[in-house]
Amino acid sequence: MIRIGFAYDCHQFVKGRPLILGGVKVNYEYGLLGHSDADVILHAIANAFLGSLALGDLGTHFKDDAKETLNMDSKIILKECYQMVKERGFHLNNMDIMVHSEEVKINPISLEIRKTIANVIGEDIDKISLKATRGEKMGFIGRNEGIACECALLVEDGD
Repeated sequence: MIRIGFAYDCHQFVKGRPLILGGVKVNYEYGLLGHSDADVILHAIANAFLGSLALGDLGTHFKDDAKETLNMDSKIILKECYQMVKERGFHLNNMDIMVHSEEVKINPISLEIRKTIANVIGEDIDKISLKATRGEKMGFIGRNEGIACECALLVEDGD
């Protein structure tokens, strides 16, 4: 059996926080606002894993007003969400990630992000595709007010 997961996440920029994308700290003047570390890439992937097996969403498992999730490392969130998938007998076939960012360039850190994701979930890097696009000066992305991310993935049962 195969199942598809899809998710979208976005966070606005704020001063005074580090920018974490795909588990990688990025040198940038703004970070992203959120209860956890606001890693928009890892949140989209984790939510897609949950969605693939109808396991709810991130808010179901990681409350955004709980003390134990405040400033939580999103690598933990991703690992726990993928563990739920594996516990039900499924594993990742592949994922395709699209980051929407006007100024923060993803290409120079793409390989590091892919390696980090692969390491966190214990899968081969060739199962992870990462791309980026700009807002072309339109909408909140184009005005550089934040970053958004979409993730589509396929999980299958068996070995």
